[in-house]
Amino acid sequence: MPRYALGQRVDVLELNKSGHIRTPHYIRHQTGTVIQFCGAFLNPEDLAIGKASGPVVECYRVEFLQCDVWKDYGGMPEDTLVIEVYEHWMRPSDEEATHG
Repeated sequence: MPRYALGQRVDVLELNKSGHIRTPHYIRHQTGTVIQFCGAFLNPEDLAIGKASGPVVECYRVEFLQCDVWKDYGGMPEDTLVIEVYEHWMRPSDEEATHG
């Protein structure tokens, strides 16, 4: 059962990890909306160092308003960016959903 529901607001964490990381720096500390549960997969951070066993990690597609990610964004205010984020990089946000 997925931890996060569709439409739920989540904050992307800064975990200060080195090596192969699937969570881009520019999306850390941002708040987005879960739009899809992708499933559970081996952790890509472990796979990158040859560890091909261990617990699976749930992955979600999370939508962000581009004007929130880039303060000087010159496009339309409703333009979005969708990124796959693994569960351990997220926490529930206190922020209420303001877009859909």
